[in-house]
Amino acid sequence: MGGHCGSGALRDLMHWHGLGWDGPPDEGLVFALGGALSLSYMRSDDLVPPLYLVGRGADFEIDLPARLGGRVEVLATDDPAEGWAWVRDEVDAGRPSLVWADIAELPYLRVQLRMSRHDIVVVGYDDDEKIAFVVDNDRAEVQKVPLHALARARSSTAFPQPTRHCTYRVDWPSSLPPVQEVAADAFRQSAATMRGASHRSIAGADATTASAAEGLAGVAHFAADVATWAYLTEDELEIFLFSLGAFIEKAGTGGGLFRRLLADGCTEIARLTGDSATAELASSADRCAQAWTDAARAAVQRDAPLRSRLTNVTTIVAGLPDLELRMVGALERAAGSLVTAR
Repeated sequence: MGGHCGSGALRDLMHWHGLGWDGPPDEGLVFALGGALSLSYMRSDDLVPPLYLVGRGADFEIDLPARLGGRVEVLATDDPAEGWAWVRDEVDAGRPSLVWADIAELPYLRVQLRMSRHDIVVVGYDDDEKIAFVVDNDRAEVQKVPLHALARARSSTAFPQPTRHCTYRVDWPSSLPPVQEVAADAFRQSAATMRGASHRSIAGADATTASAAEGLAGVAHFAADVATWAYLTEDELEIFLFSLGAFIEKAGTGGGLFRRLLADGCTEIARLTGDSATAELASSADRCAQAWTDAARAAVQRDAPLRSRLTNVTTIVAGLPDLELRMVGALERAAGSLVTAR
């Protein structure tokens, strides 16, 4: 199992291909080396629920294999036969296939929320029984999914974008570059993304009435927006607070809006390299993760009155812009330290 679908899937694929530095990588290490740290906040009446918060970037599944020396081809089609042929061909060649699927169409998840960019790995299929065998970070065992359900999940038009039978065809390297080289590049990318150098958001830009921001500006926008929630009705506020808790802790984030995965990965990188700046980055990321988790817990604290919960959340998130800024500085210092140590 794993905390995040993307890093859990890529961890499993690296393990499958026998790649690692000191044994198979754990999920936190995979996330950190993907350079995936980001933040997108969107509030829009076009969304259900009317806000969206995510802490990772859009191209993690491409960036990690490429950073390791592999090649990635992203395939998309509206033809279900063509989409299934890509998966079948990969599996027949002995390579598990990384694909997108809408969580609402995966019968084993039993959820109503629609989200199209959920990573799963297809490891086999049975034409006679018309099922596919799927590995998902949210389940410990291999899942049997009817082919018709998988086809629906892979043809979703739900938020944040149409799934279009998206398939990642990955040519993994036979060996890995030094971990400090990979980590330095990943840290630079995450820091640049948080400072606003990237415009590739996993949240997309489909909502026509959206109030949205990204990176450090997104953190500040989020904190300022939460302070306006006092004007919501009781019913609206309950939805906003419940959704906030889910997006931070429950929506495949690994806890703390992906910051805990980063902290875990940096701890492992510091162990592998002996780099003190990376150890300091791990501590900074952990402080951010804890603050996000505290906000989520305050938002859904059932024994507290609704307005008191909002007051507590507002107080906690007011400190997030400074914590996130400090973490970005720590990313930049760790990147420089790892380069110097090479």
